[in-house]
Amino acid sequence: MALHDSLIPLLGGGAHPEQLLHVREIPARRAEHEPWPAWAHPDVVDAYASLGVHEPWRHQVRGADLAHSGAHTIISTGTASGKSLAYQLPVLDEIHRSELADQSTLAPAGSVALYLAPTKALAADQLSAIEALKLPTVRAATYDGDTDPGARRWIRDHANLVLANPDMLHYGVLPNHPAWARFFRRLRYVIIDEAHSYRGVFGSHVANLLRRLRRICASYGSSPVFIGASATSAEPAASFSRLIGAPAQAVTEDSSPHGSTTVAFWEPQLTDLRGENGARSRRTVIAETSDLLANLVSAQVRTIAFIKSRRGAESIAATSRRLLEEVHPSLPGRVAAYRSGYLPEERRALEASLRSGELLGVASTSALELGIDISGLDAVLVAGWPGTRASLMQQIGRAGRSGQDALAAFVASDDPLDTYLVHHPEAVFDVAVEATVFDPSNPYVLGPHLCAAAAELPLTDTDLGLFGPSSPGLLGQLTDQGYLRRRPAGWFWTHPQSAAAMVNLRADGGGPISIVEAGTGSLLGTMDSPQSHYQAHPGAVYVHQGRTYVVESLNEQDHCAVVSRASPDYYTQARDVTQIEVIDRGEAEQWGEVLVNFGDVKVTTQVVSFQRKAFASNEILGEEPLELGARDLFTKSVWFEIDNELLQKGGISAEELPGALHAAEHAAIGLLPLVASSDRWDIGGVSTALHADTGLPTIFVYDGHPGGAGFSERGFQAARVWLAATRDAIAACECSDGCPSCVQSPKCGNRNNPLSKAGAVRLLSLILSGSEGAPVEAGAAARPGAD
Repeated sequence: MALHDSLIPLLGGGAHPEQLLHVREIPARRAEHEPWPAWAHPDVVDAYASLGVHEPWRHQVRGADLAHSGAHTIISTGTASGKSLAYQLPVLDEIHRSELADQSTLAPAGSVALYLAPTKALAADQLSAIEALKLPTVRAATYDGDTDPGARRWIRDHANLVLANPDMLHYGVLPNHPAWARFFRRLRYVIIDEAHSYRGVFGSHVANLLRRLRRICASYGSSPVFIGASATSAEPAASFSRLIGAPAQAVTEDSSPHGSTTVAFWEPQLTDLRGENGARSRRTVIAETSDLLANLVSAQVRTIAFIKSRRGAESIAATSRRLLEEVHPSLPGRVAAYRSGYLPEERRALEASLRSGELLGVASTSALELGIDISGLDAVLVAGWPGTRASLMQQIGRAGRSGQDALAAFVASDDPLDTYLVHHPEAVFDVAVEATVFDPSNPYVLGPHLCAAAAELPLTDTDLGLFGPSSPGLLGQLTDQGYLRRRPAGWFWTHPQSAAAMVNLRADGGGPISIVEAGTGSLLGTMDSPQSHYQAHPGAVYVHQGRTYVVESLNEQDHCAVVSRASPDYYTQARDVTQIEVIDRGEAEQWGEVLVNFGDVKVTTQVVSFQRKAFASNEILGEEPLELGARDLFTKSVWFEIDNELLQKGGISAEELPGALHAAEHAAIGLLPLVASSDRWDIGGVSTALHADTGLPTIFVYDGHPGGAGFSERGFQAARVWLAATRDAIAACECSDGCPSCVQSPKCGNRNNPLSKAGAVRLLSLILSGSEGAPVEAGAAARPGAD
């Protein structure tokens, strides 16, 4: 495929479309090989040779050598760089040698390994890759929620390479560790695939889960080597060490080949349609990406379009299919959506169709960002900023995996961060990727894991170092609350129910909501409980495999939402109102007449209404009230207290102040992912001209997860960079009075009123004026565990 010269026609534009703001070519990379390690068994080497792998790349050998020597190791290199061989080689070598040594025994007693992936699809893909090696000594099997109950005992007793996910380790393996005793005694390696995906609250949960795993292994006399595979990230050794709770070494130099990738930065045009406050609206990222996907598929270009939301993936696939009907009747059936929440058989069928080439176009959430083998793709569309630079590079790296040149386009959504980045490509390409942010000491996460650990084996004083310095205080609280009981031998779990049930690895409590079709009673999918007020309220539009439904009722007590088939020409968006209370001031830094704080807050949020919006234009078609209960959230926040004298000196009047604060808050929420590995929907904010707890004009930006997720902490550490980018993004937006690309928010419960774009720019400049003496990342060096 020709690159720059063919880029514009492939995307369907004219000679110089206004939407194409920037083109960057990532050059091709040549391979650097190295001989197989001397310790690698000839049978294993021959198995790779049978698949055409005659000589490994240098970084694969280095990673394998480190793990083989007993060092916890993280391989942090680009997409399609062969990380799997780096961890497979020492693992398969150990299993093969131990099996050959134990062939005289009746029951297998050789070494075993555990592979953990964040998704079932990735584990299934890895199983296929291992089976393709045809090593007779390796008995690999997946052990997850889809595994037939009859096969589970055989896997536990006979498999020597078990492929699972954190959920199954938490619910199925660790609570039943006596049945897995032989496995744990022989466990030599634990593989953590896609380690960069363990961020935020999910990452905090998995970090504590791995500490529990290490504790159980030690009780059976084993001390496995942990090997991680990760996309490129900052400080991978530090992040992986914090994830597993032990020092690790990193391999970061990528010596694999990759074709050249041309990356386009694409901004949808402003339309004549007016949104809230009369601001002009851009064409939606869904409509724009659907057009691009249809253009590429019609040109027989194998393409994947990534978008963050389930609904977005379904909408892009459905819209592209409608557009392709006009091109050729065979094309619509070659486009599909892929997302979490599908039933297992649906996921497997889609993955097989994608690998075979039957599907030409796929609209996917980040579920396919991970290392599933879908080589052969020619193009990638990224609809809206995926959250981190590392994630963007991971997604665009999905094309060109077979060595061919590739095409990628980042399509900006109507969002302050997207607007900033398409106009500042250097903030993507010329800045180091982010570190993974998570906090294992979050008490809302650590507390339930301590209960689960006590249920597995009584906790002792020697265990406390494993779970961190906050664990003794938490154990005291759990004992006072009656969850644990202190005895001379340690802390014991005191309840008959499962302690593992107290932990929800992937959500914030409440358990999943089942989406059930009215009339048939069939289960369509599931949704995390915290999402239900926003996406499963009465009247919400729910999309599944291209079919649209409208929610009839939400029963939170029974964890069920009932939906009925419908064909609305709109989508729905919930709106909420929020109040915030300061609980504890943890850290503070004085910026002249502005006090920058980081600490504990209580956030009370209530979804009060939802809007119906047109697909193509985002035009508001109507709004209806909702009667849903308020939810309290105890979390972490960064906030800025601004002295009134500073505002007066800066010329911001009392009348303009609420709009300036409100606009600055919205934009700051949108720009926080620039410095933290967060998603905009992971965080929230509140602004007020007079806050009850501070007595001053105040802007809050908080983590949307109980106990915090590390995002607002990162905002506190990098506040100067963050707020400067926020100010610049607002000032650079081409609108006159504020729009969704700079200061409007789709979640605003006040209907984006009042907002002052010009006031926000002046306000942020005033805040920053006192920061000159402050470090760019205030407190980063002093805070343990900070990235």
